[in-house]
Amino acid sequence: MAPEKFIVEVEPAKPAKDGRPSMGPVYRSLFAKDGFPPPIPGLDSCWDIFRLSVEKYPNNRMLGHREIVDGKPGKYVWMSYKEVYDIVIKVGNSIRSCGVNKVSSVYLYSTSDNDLPMQACNAHGLYCVPLYDTLGAGAVEFIISHAEVTIAFVEEKKLPELLKTFPDASKYLKTIVSFGKVTPQQKEEVEKFGVVLYSWDEFLQLGSEKQFDLPVKKKEDICTIMYTSGTTGDPKGVLISNTSIVTLIAGVKRLLGSVNESLTVDDVYLSYLPLAHIFDRVIEECFINHGASIGFWRGDVKLLTEDIGELKPTIFCAVPRVLDRIYSGLQHKITSGGMLKSTLFNLAYAYKHRNLKKGQSHVEASPLSDKVVFSKVKEGLGGRVRLILSGAAPLASHVEAFLRVVGCCHVLQGYGLTETCAGTFVSLPNHYDMLGTVGPPVPNVDVCLESVPEMSYDALSSTPRGEVCVRGDTLFSGYFKREDLTKEVMIDGWFHTGDVGEWQPNGSLKIIDRKKNIFKLSQGEYVAVENLENIYGDNPVIDSIWIYGNSFESFLVAVINPNERAIEHWAEHNGISGDFASLCENAKVKEYIIGELAKTGKEKKLKGFEFIKAVHLDPLPFDMERDLLTPTFKKKRPQMLKFYKDVIDNMYKSTK
Repeated sequence: MAPEKFIVEVEPAKPAKDGRPSMGPVYRSLFAKDGFPPPIPGLDSCWDIFRLSVEKYPNNRMLGHREIVDGKPGKYVWMSYKEVYDIVIKVGNSIRSCGVNKVSSVYLYSTSDNDLPMQACNAHGLYCVPLYDTLGAGAVEFIISHAEVTIAFVEEKKLPELLKTFPDASKYLKTIVSFGKVTPQQKEEVEKFGVVLYSWDEFLQLGSEKQFDLPVKKKEDICTIMYTSGTTGDPKGVLISNTSIVTLIAGVKRLLGSVNESLTVDDVYLSYLPLAHIFDRVIEECFINHGASIGFWRGDVKLLTEDIGELKPTIFCAVPRVLDRIYSGLQHKITSGGMLKSTLFNLAYAYKHRNLKKGQSHVEASPLSDKVVFSKVKEGLGGRVRLILSGAAPLASHVEAFLRVVGCCHVLQGYGLTETCAGTFVSLPNHYDMLGTVGPPVPNVDVCLESVPEMSYDALSSTPRGEVCVRGDTLFSGYFKREDLTKEVMIDGWFHTGDVGEWQPNGSLKIIDRKKNIFKLSQGEYVAVENLENIYGDNPVIDSIWIYGNSFESFLVAVINPNERAIEHWAEHNGISGDFASLCENAKVKEYIIGELAKTGKEKKLKGFEFIKAVHLDPLPFDMERDLLTPTFKKKRPQMLKFYKDVIDNMYKSTK
């Protein structure tokens, strides 16, 4: 049955032709059945988004931070839109005083809160290059050189990491600005390479006596280069234009208005994701467009709930890992609250859950339960959250269902990539049948599924499945300096995501697979599994290794055929007896293998999420008899997952 409820068909299906797989019908959101939202008048660039809000809402609270008094966190203190504007103009003048011009890139290396230099980049038409603070010196040096970064803004504590990129990075990088203080020794260190280092206060003085005209910005101009963490090889620079962001804002405005959840000046957003995360970037732009407020966390995930309680956000955007933490914390409180409280909670939960499944809204499902039982959960999120939006990776259905019941707010799941400017799909409020899906498309893109014959996914079947392909003005402008990679994913105007989706009868989409042997962990990191297996397989204690992870877990596990001689030799020298099969069951042997894997990971400079956290040792080699290998000895991954499913489940349970 073709999906139809919340999407409309705009082009018919296309059968396989000229070597290309068949493509299903082209769909778009029901909220765009009469056409995509028109451009918002006056919004031609990201600078216009901010500039117009400064004119309209000069005294509204814009950016907030928790003040620290005597080493203790206090209330949030705020800068108004006009106050932020005044500082942004100073930052822009200082940047230009350093000789930075329109073709230059400005690099932001921090956990979050890069809004001031970002807006200065928008004002002067500069490439903004935000980066994850978790990247190592190798990736940082590559990006600085690849993007030809001339000036870098860096968090004070990350300055030593940036200095490790010298002397290579100094080919382009000539100015560094610390958001905090700098030492004379640090200044001397960079001066050897012809680089000037400023503290934040020093930098703001550079342009105090100068005034630079703001250049004309065009919609098609690139406003930011976002480097993805990559799967194999070097990071890819995703070119995002002004058009992508202003188009997305128009789509979000249409979507929220259509479901009676429009943003207002009273909305408050907690920003804890870095601007290098496209999810955070576009949400911030949406809030700025409405004159709303953005408060920043302190940078410590353990203190996140405390910051939430103080800020009292109305919109909470999260990655699944954070929502998993909230879920686990609530479950612990429930089980430790005593028999009476636990029974009351379970009864209230079952009643409201049943009503939600019947189609009632979260407000109507059980007002009494919300007031008596679930109100404390809402207070734990600050007491004002009306919408929780999860993105970056799939949210486990049991967590989503739980939060829908106890959160006293809408819980929506979205899907998008850096290349699609984040928002591409999002589930709709008060539609419980969208649980476990990413909802229908947003109202500014066309979407279709392309068959993947080699994986038996047919976009033209009664249950359409295939690679998710996206078309529209929110798409990226290509990979920086990598036209070859751009051509691989952009075919006839369609961006091929690499993710496999399945249309649901109500028009929502469910992500069910990844086209290649690449998967995403729960925090959004992509893992190229074959590459890792080749790296770890070089260790002499391993004969063969199969690595597994999925989007609901934050770490990798592995099934290993250990080298019999190596294991028996190690066991003998460590006073452990038994035959090979019993050694494979021994906890100390497993610890030894994990240690060997860690050594290999460090030697090869793997990222933290690429390390193996748990192993199962199988004394029997992977073979064709158990249908684990092809005749050419390639791993049959779906069959291996099926064969080792119980083992995998036990490893994840025992390691948490």
